[in-house]
Amino acid sequence: MPFFTNSDGLSLHYYDEGDGTPLLCLAGLTRNGRDFDFVAPHLSGMRLIRHDYRGRGESDWADPESYTPLVESRDVLELLDHLELDKIAILGTSRGGLIAMTLAATAKDRLLGVALNDVGPELNRAALQRIGDYIGRKPSHKSYDALLKVWPDLAQGFDKVPLSRFREEIVRQYREGDNGLELTYDPALRAGVEAALEAEMPDLWPLFDALEGLPLCAIRGANSALLTQETFARMKERRPDMITAEVPDRGHVPYLDEPAALEALHAWTALL
Repeated sequence: MPFFTNSDGLSLHYYDEGDGTPLLCLAGLTRNGRDFDFVAPHLSGMRLIRHDYRGRGESDWADPESYTPLVESRDVLELLDHLELDKIAILGTSRGGLIAMTLAATAKDRLLGVALNDVGPELNRAALQRIGDYIGRKPSHKSYDALLKVWPDLAQGFDKVPLSRFREEIVRQYREGDNGLELTYDPALRAGVEAALEAEMPDLWPLFDALEGLPLCAIRGANSALLTQETFARMKERRPDMITAEVPDRGHVPYLDEPAALEALHAWTALL
């Protein structure tokens, strides 16, 4: 597995597969590059680069105060420099979309285009609170099979999903060990969420507006609580040229191999 050492001396992991237009996949807050396993087979003709942020997946843990989109954006730029890539497109899920918008505001010349997966410049505080309730907590379940029994009830907004897919998701989010299920990220990520909930929500619309001129795609889970229909509508008003899709029977976040998501992603990649 490839790693690179960033300016903080951290060893950060990434996947680098395929040929073609470089597409950097950035996962959600607690997730890692494996989150894109479901969509990867459908992105032929792309050089797929999947990054594990500091504190996630196979990457080193770091000072919890450094777990911010701004610092993680710097890590992304250092990864691009390591790979000797001048420009890339970004497919950003949740946290990854916030990083993509941050880069649009700070290093737009490095971007070919951006696709946002269930994230926008306004995030529903109640949904963030639910994330804050579970993040950093080790599951009490001792095995994948035990967690699978309750997962359909935990996966709010996800309807008509076979148990086989839920199991595939679980094995990417947790490690099964002698002492039960273990997190695949630094539990200290919880502190950042708690701090964000205590503070006033920042105005992220200027970051969204920084995407002007770039091929833009936005995908929303039709049952998503984090990215509301109202915010999604405002995003479309702001960027009438934005390719959009709402994925039925999905909450936060779509897997991206659903037909509606793939149609939007293929239309977007054709513009890169």
